[in-house]
Amino acid sequence: MKSNLKVLRRLAIRRTLFPPTTLKRAIYKFGFLQADPIRAPARAQDLTLRHRVKDYRAGDLERRYATLDVEEDFFVNYGFMPVHIHSLMHPREPREAWSEERWKQADEVLQFVRERGTVHPRDVDAHFAHGKVRNWFGGSSKSTTQLLDSMHYRGMLRVAHREGGIRSYSIRNPTPPAADARAAHDALIDVLVEKYAPLPAASLGQLLSLLCGGVPQWRGERQSALQRAKQRLSHVKVDEIDWYMPAGQRNARLDPPVEERVRLLAPFDPVVWDRRRFELFWGWAYRFEAYTPEPKRKLGYYALPLLWCDEIVGWGNVSTKGAQLGVKLGYVAGRAPRGRGFRRELEAEIESLRLFLRPRN
Repeated sequence: MKSNLKVLRRLAIRRTLFPPTTLKRAIYKFGFLQADPIRAPARAQDLTLRHRVKDYRAGDLERRYATLDVEEDFFVNYGFMPVHIHSLMHPREPREAWSEERWKQADEVLQFVRERGTVHPRDVDAHFAHGKVRNWFGGSSKSTTQLLDSMHYRGMLRVAHREGGIRSYSIRNPTPPAADARAAHDALIDVLVEKYAPLPAASLGQLLSLLCGGVPQWRGERQSALQRAKQRLSHVKVDEIDWYMPAGQRNARLDPPVEERVRLLAPFDPVVWDRRRFELFWGWAYRFEAYTPEPKRKLGYYALPLLWCDEIVGWGNVSTKGAQLGVKLGYVAGRAPRGRGFRRELEAEIESLRLFLRPRN
């Protein structure tokens, strides 16, 4: 298969920026949708879906979550996925063992949730008052909240819905072990390749390492799983770099036409998620700087990559104040692309963003 970086770049955009569809179909097509709690101007999952779902508005995923047959959980990072993919990760075998006291607390909470059907963390805390513990960031958080998080990760609970961004939980029915653990592991890897391909070899390896967080029970199988993946996936070498994509991709149209569109993408959008691939495709470094001290930021708190045709030409920082939408743009070349086409499409994208942020009646 003859190829070059320009062809791979266009293929990456075409594969993930599919024609807008329904919310459920978009999530199922992704296989996994990364989530992030920051709203600037909306959560990353909403910013990602707005390009792939017809008439999508910020918050639609949270509002319709219970009707979609999807689960919230950790995969390679935290997000949403179809039920059938979620089940492949369970039962999990966490690396950290619980004390006898922690197991007792979990059993009591499990019974409490079973009796009530769905619980909010404040209800559990009010009932049990487990006190406070130190969290990963050195601050103080309620022990019950951490316990619920851990029970969710272990597959004892599921997220039933959210209230103002706070997860409420219900009982999750246990998943029996996969009849073929190797096939289940391979299927999860294929979900990632389908979403993020074409992938340079180093990024494929990185994703398999991150997957160990979702399936810690298979951590020791990472290397053999990587070798199997490289054998079954389609493969091309460009500029001495091995690139991987789903098996059968060789028969796809490999140089699709470029759509003249401007899009402000989420920081974790599949087009830009792989920072290694980003630099190979576009020749500059995009960085997510929300957790970077302000004096050290170069692009902004929540800079959204700016896609024009098949080029990431800059970034935008978007803010809201009442009904007003503020968009501050920066360009890699120091100026906007020339021509009326870009200006027209940029105006259309800002208007689309404004509609996306407008509350539903």
